[in-house]
Amino acid sequence: QVQLEESGGGLVQAGGSLTLSCAASGRTFSNYDMAWFRQAPGKEREFIAYIIRIDDSTYYTDSVKGRFSISRDNAKNTLYLAMSSLKPEDTAVYYCAARRPSTGNVRTEISYDYWGQGTQVTVSS
Repeated sequence: QVQLEESGGGLVQAGGSLTLSCAASGRTFSNYDMAWFRQAPGKEREFIAYIIRIDDSTYYTDSVKGRFSISRDNAKNTLYLAMSSLKPEDTAVYYCAARRPSTGNVRTEISYDYWGQGTQVTVSS
């Protein structure tokens, strides 16, 4: 079992920045590939970013490329999402997720084994 807990959400003005954290406990954090998803009101949860455990290679959905950065600190068992140039459409609950190494599609929820409870990010215009 891996327990995940997000933090760092809040209210920010458009154009601002925010960094989310996801603290992991339980199994060895470095054994898992990690991702961030988000869910806006009335919408399905969507993939944002992914980081591979082996070499920290990253992958982003187009809408956040150049604005968001995913990273991890295995010594601290923590995943991060640095967000800049935030837009009102970035308003959502943000979730971190973990999966055992797999060939499954990184953009799909079913590929992940563990989820956090989410943290709210609200971007005002």
